[in-house]
Amino acid sequence: MQRRTFIKTGLSASAMLAAGPALAEWVPRRPINAILPYSAGGGTDALARAAAASADGILPVPLVIVNKPGSSGITGATEAAAARPDGNTVMVTSAGSFLLTSMLRDTDVNPFDSFETIAQIGNLTPAVIVPANSPFQSVQDLVDAARDAPGALRWAHNGRGGFHQVAGQSFLDRNELVAQDVPFKGGGPTRAAVIGEQVDFAFVGIQQAAGFENELRVLALAAPERDAIRNDVPTLAELGFDYVAVSSPIVFFAPKGTDPEVVSGMEAALKAITETDQFAALMRERGNVPAFLGGADTTARLRQMQQETQPVIDALKSQG
Repeated sequence: MQRRTFIKTGLSASAMLAAGPALAEWVPRRPINAILPYSAGGGTDALARAAAASADGILPVPLVIVNKPGSSGITGATEAAAARPDGNTVMVTSAGSFLLTSMLRDTDVNPFDSFETIAQIGNLTPAVIVPANSPFQSVQDLVDAARDAPGALRWAHNGRGGFHQVAGQSFLDRNELVAQDVPFKGGGPTRAAVIGEQVDFAFVGIQQAAGFENELRVLALAAPERDAIRNDVPTLAELGFDYVAVSSPIVFFAPKGTDPEVVSGMEAALKAITETDQFAALMRERGNVPAFLGGADTTARLRQMQQETQPVIDALKSQG
């Protein structure tokens, strides 16, 4: 692929070089459609739109987020995988949920065989969240209620096979609890269900509580360390509860067979986007922080997650 000049695109040479030589070799001519396989309003959607809003001056064309929800993210992933591998269509998704869903359901698409990994731009971490006026003031209150009435409590997550369900189910299993799971299509609908008291609690990204502090109460974070922003929230481990630490990187993927030069150019562009002040500010508004990883490191992280979560997936499969 030859170098081209971009006076007509409005992208300056200095901006290109700041983003890296790989981007200088790859020049998109049309808007880039990023299929997001979940509903608008969720954590993945918020991070993706922060990246799109921060792309001006880095990319010479718009980065357009296209929501394609359905089948726990598989509908959009299938469409993205089938797109022409020319860099004009990519996917941005909760890669942990995508991976776990493909493991649980033996889908026709998966992160390794169907896509080229471009880069990670952020991370979502699940938390135990209840309505603001819930009688549960602590995780211990919740656990006591679940033990007093096995199966009576209803809990929400972002879809069967996603990392929120795996995180929540591992917490229930390891603490010998039984509750009825209620799946929703994305973080926004899950949050709305908690606020509307359709469920008793949820495992959903802690970022979903940003801006809804009067409607939600965060009881604990399902992670090894406290959240960088909501550092007042204890972890389940601090509180003495067992669980499997399952978080999800937000990752851009390209269809399998996309030119490596295009993939590396997009990786360089995403790195530059995550380093902008605008992206950091938008992420903070959404209760998150930038967390860039290149394609190779992101793939390695997903491989490790695949290995660590296989026992949980096997248990979920055995439950039917």
